[in-house]
Amino acid sequence: MPSTVIRHFAHDPATRQLTVTFTTGRIYVYEDVPDAVAAGLRAAGSKGSFFNSQIRNVYPCRELPPRVG
Repeated sequence: MPSTVIRHFAHDPATRQLTVTFTTGRIYVYEDVPDAVAAGLRAAGSKGSFFNSQIRNVYPCRELPPRVG
């Protein structure tokens, strides 16, 4: 199901990093995200609600600089 908040996300099981691109264009990397949480986001009917309750303010994150061009 498409999200009105999250444009794209990808999880790297080796590093446990979850990269989330929001519809605003801002990109954040969340650290130490377990496979089960990433799978939950993938399966969630509402990606935004799942993200807000299970990821946001739970895992440390950093914003990536905006892409140029």
